[in-house]
Parts: sequence; structure tokens; C-alpha cells
Amino acid sequence: MCALRVIVCRALYSVSNPLLRTTIQNGSVISARDCSLAGNKRHALRWDLTPDDIRTATDSLINRVKAVYDDIGSLKIENVSVENTLKALAHAKLDYASSLHVLDFPQYVCPSKEVRAASTEADKKLSEFDVEISMREDVFQRITALQNKLQDNLSPEEKRFLDRLVTLGKRKGLHLSKDMQEEIKRKSKLICELSIEFNQNLNEDNTFLVFSENELGGLADSFLDGLDKTANGRYKVTLEYPHYFPLMKRCHNPETRRKMETAFHSRCKDVNTAILEQLIQLKAKVADLLGYTSHANYVLEINMAKNAGNVSDFLDTFYETLKPIGIKERKYILALKKRECLMKGFQYDGQINAWDLPYYMNQVEQCKFAVNKDKLIEYFPLDVVTEGLFGIYQELLGLTFTQVEHANVWHENVKLYSARDTETGEEIGQFYMDLHPREGKYGHAACFGLQPGCRGPDGKRRLPVAAMVANFTKPRKGWPSLLQHHEVETYFHEFGHVMHEICSKTTFSEFSGTLVETDFVEVPSQMLENWVWEKEPLRRMSRHYKDGSPIPDNMLDKLIASRVANTGLMNLRQVVLGKVDQSLHSCPDADTAEVFAKHCEDILGVPATPGTNMIASFSHLVGGYDGQYYSYLWSEVYSMDIYFSRFKKEGIMNPKVGKEYRRVILEAGGSEDGMDMLKTFLGRDPCQDAFFQSKGLIKSQKTQTL
Repeated sequence: MCALRVIVCRALYSVSNPLLRTTIQNGSVISARDCSLAGNKRHALRWDLTPDDIRTATDSLINRVKAVYDDIGSLKIENVSVENTLKALAHAKLDYASSLHVLDFPQYVCPSKEVRAASTEADKKLSEFDVEISMREDVFQRITALQNKLQDNLSPEEKRFLDRLVTLGKRKGLHLSKDMQEEIKRKSKLICELSIEFNQNLNEDNTFLVFSENELGGLADSFLDGLDKTANGRYKVTLEYPHYFPLMKRCHNPETRRKMETAFHSRCKDVNTAILEQLIQLKAKVADLLGYTSHANYVLEINMAKNAGNVSDFLDTFYETLKPIGIKERKYILALKKRECLMKGFQYDGQINAWDLPYYMNQVEQCKFAVNKDKLIEYFPLDVVTEGLFGIYQELLGLTFTQVEHANVWHENVKLYSARDTETGEEIGQFYMDLHPREGKYGHAACFGLQPGCRGPDGKRRLPVAAMVANFTKPRKGWPSLLQHHEVETYFHEFGHVMHEICSKTTFSEFSGTLVETDFVEVPSQMLENWVWEKEPLRRMSRHYKDGSPIPDNMLDKLIASRVANTGLMNLRQVVLGKVDQSLHSCPDADTAEVFAKHCEDILGVPATPGTNMIASFSHLVGGYDGQYYSYLWSEVYSMDIYFSRFKKEGIMNPKVGKEYRRVILEAGGSEDGMDMLKTFLGRDPCQDAFFQSKGLIKSQKTQTL
């Protein structure tokens, strides 16, 4: 359900965190000066660049943008103006982003290893340039002079942009001595380089395990039929999501699950543990140089939460609420495990291991809610889910999607769609869909913003472009791609980010789409997950893959009721990750495996598997959520308030509410504070009640507003 983020240091245009991209990234349309990367239309992108093309275009981009900054930096202080400083910077940022994602996005999706390598090198080079350009003291002096000079005659978004530029400059230490600036710059470049290496290691990992048919007992024939085999007939199981999660949830053999869980949480363990622990030290040192008590406090300063103390209180409150529920759920799971061990002759060790948890949580759904996952998956072929999802989003937001024929794409399985406003017919954006795993591809599910929806130098709106990248099971002979319900939920979540990107209508690329506070960015996507737990939307996105028959009502009722299954343990795991993240980024150094193991034991009551280190593959911590992973729980509170207070009351397919949501939340991007947007849409301050009610947790006393 969590949309993972991909690393990049984009200090040049970052709004709240210079390390955020994917759903927190920026981009732009192709400019006239870089038409070599464009297709026939002004918003088309080329994906057939060679490694040499990427290297040449990277150097050209750097030289072009540097020249603009040189011009601004050479202005006489008394001559700065909105036109020659503020708008010149805005145009440079837009121009920079216009080529950026053609250069750095291929490392995550391109089938060619050589192109992926060239894209990664371009990313490193651009990241170093980002640090350099973001620490131009001469430009910062002109920005601050402009801020002091201008008191009136700025639009609200222009003032927000100018204030943000000054804030970001100070957060880079441009008000400090030259020596301190140089040290911050050196460390920042190293942080960018190490972060890219961390994710490259994960993207290129191709580990697989080999099991006999007996060792894979409990898994459906449809799963086994999709596996490659060795010469002696054994099954190859990769660590990609479509293999890992079904095995962990369904395989009866605990030793198979143990091997799989151990391998999954040992990916790149040695190299990435070293990288992450070095990153923690570097970030702590930079925060100290800038005058902050910790990296967590540094990044939280411009979030809704403001500081680590507020985050700690938030997570502690959740822990205390969830703790008794978690205890009950663990007791129930232990009873299930003891019973199964007796029935199947396995040794009962009296505890829940990490490789037991997904398996028995799945058993809880089957035992308590009678959800038949094997039968349910047959009703969610990918094409049907996509058709239903598109229909729901179009109806709700007042949009029309059309596939672009003969589009230039990076792989034959990728599709490009155009989105238009249904009433006016105006094209508002485009989005790519890349939904199946392949070698070298980004291994999670994410939305990548490729171009922003903002105004260009000519005053006209640039068309935003986004890409949804996922890893759903591939179709194969006799079988379409069939989705588990949790994958349908992931689909709705990520597509919610896509809508946030392409509906954006801001003046500046700095605020386009998902460039909002980090602890607000998940609100729109999490809110839209609710549709996969409602009967009518579920009917629209499901049909049996053989005969087209609908899901029986009793099966739908059981599925919807199962939403509260394991709610204690699932949310306690989020508390664990939030606490681990805060702990790692509140200290000058840390043993990441030890910190994770301690919090797992203390909060979740489930020990980490000895010899593993989940944190070594926890991409969030190098992809923009460092010190901010709490955001998933934090933003879910707001998303539930929005859903239950407006959509559930006024109609989940009410186009009036949907269009208001599109206008107030999606189109605004980061041009307003998240809290202000919430208050406008809700008509009041947000509160936590809806969240706890949605989890089946009714608090004994009225919750306070946030």
C-alpha cells in the first residue's frame, strides 16, 4: 500500500526536501532549446536515447542552466527585480526539469543495462550539479535582496515561491561562513552519490531461490505454472513482489518461508548497510553544521509535524491505542500456529517469527472472515481492474482517458494515455502505465512525475506527464494477469498519485503536483484507497477471468468485513518503521540492524530474523522519507477524515464532491499549505476520529483535533 520513493538529490527545485522525487519529484515539458529530446508534440518525450545521447544531453543541460544562474549572480544588487531574478529562476527551473527525467528516469525502467548505467551516471552528475547550484551564495544574495525590496505587488504564489527560495537557501547554510558552506557542499554531494548507489544495488539485484514442489506446498497451481524451472525440474522463485508475497502468505512449509524471508531481508545487506550507516552519519553532521539538534529536526521543520517531539508524541499515541489490540492478535496467531504445528507435525517453538507473520495474518483473514484468496483472485484480472479503475477515476474527477496510439515508450508493454477534462475537452495531461516486472526494473510500486503542470514563460499551462511503475504478475499462456486484492489497493493508491500529478495547475514548477509537505503527500492517494473497500466500486473493477461473472455478494461482504483483520499488527508495524526511522535520524550514528531488531521486539512483539537487516533494502530512508516515514500514518489520519466526512456522507461517486476535491486538493499542488487545503475542503479543522473508526478502533473519549 505504501508508495515507495526513489532517490535523487534535486536541490535545484526541491520544495520541502531536496531528496524527494517519484511522487515527490518535479519535471517539465520540453523547451524549445532542448527539442532534440522531444517528439512530434510539445509534451511528448523521447525514450530511445543512447548512452552517448544521455551523456551529451546531461552536459548540455548543466551548461545551459549554469549560464542562467551566472547571469542572475552577476546582477547588481540594487537592480534585482521580479523579471530578472524571480521569473528568471522559475524559467531556469522549468528548463532544467524539461530534460531531467529523460536522463535520470531510464535507470529505473529501461530494458538496456547500458542505458540504465548511463542514466545512473547522469543522475550522479546532475545530483552534484544540484548541490552546486543550490549553494550559489551570489544568487541567494540577490533573492534575499529581492525579498527585502518587495513588500507588495506579488501574487500569493509568487510570494510563496520567493519566501521558499530564501528558506531553502538558509537551509543550505548560505548565511554561514565560506568554510562551513564548502563542508556542507562536500557532504551533500556524497549523500547524493551514496543514495543513488543504494538504490542501484537494489534495482540490479536478481537473487532467486530454488525449491522442490513439495517445499512449495500450499501455493496455487496458477502460481507454480508461472515459475521458471531448473534443468532438474525444481522451481525458481525470485524476490520480486509477485513471487515473494504470495509465497510468504500461502506456503505451508515454514522452512521455505524462513529461507525466503531471510533472503528477502538480506538483499544487498553488506554493501547497503554500510552505505546507510554512512548516510546517517553524514546527515547528522550536516544538520549539526546548520544548527539543528538532529537530522530529523532538520527535515521536519518544514513539514506539518514541525519537529521530532511532535512525531514522537503522535507515534506514542498510536502505540498506546494499538498495543492491546496487537496483544490479542498475537495470541490468536499463536493459537493458529500451535494448532497447525500439531496437525502437520511441525515443531512448535512458542513464538511468532518474522516468516510466520504474513502467513498467519493471511490465515486470520481466512479463519475469522472466511476470505478465499484463491477464489477471490480469479475475479481481478488486470485488464478488468484497469477498466474499472479508469472508469471510477474518470467519473469522480470529471476526466476522460484515451490511449495514445503508436506512442514512443521505453518497453513494448508500456502504454501512454491522454487525460482530458470531460466538460471542456481540454487535454490536461498524460500518463504512462508500466505494470509488469522485468530484469533491472525498479522493484516496487511508485508514481514518477515526469513533467509538471505549471505555467511556462509564455503564460500557457504546460501539460503534466507522470508514469505509474508497478510489478504485477505477467500474463502467461492460459492465464491473464490476476491481482490479489491488496494489489488492487496498491493500484488505486499509486494511480491516486498519478492524478495528483496530472491535475496540477500551479504557476511554478516548484509547487507542481505532489510537491507538497512530505507528511501530506500521501493524503490524496491513501484517500482513494477507500474505493476498493466499497461494494459498488468493487463490482465495477471485477469479473471472473473465464466467464465474466460478477463476484458473489457473500464473497464481497466477507472481503469488505476483512478490512479490520490484523489492524493492530499492521499498524504497529508502521509504528515500528516510523520509530526506527526517527531513532536512526536522531543520533549521530547507529547500528541499523540492531535498532530495527529492538523496535520489532519491543513494539511488534516479533523478533527480526537473525543475520538479516531489513533496513538495508528500506528504500524510503534514502528516497526522501528519511526522518519522515511517520508520514504514512500521519497522512492516513487526514485521508480518512476527508473520505468519511465528505465522500461517504455525500456519495462516494458524487461528481460534485469529486470535482471539488480535484480543484481544492489536486490542482493546488503545493501552492498552499496542506492544512489550509484540508480546512477548505472539510470546512473545519481535521481530527482523528475517522481513522480509528475505519480501523475498527473506537476510542473511549473524543479525540482532539490535530
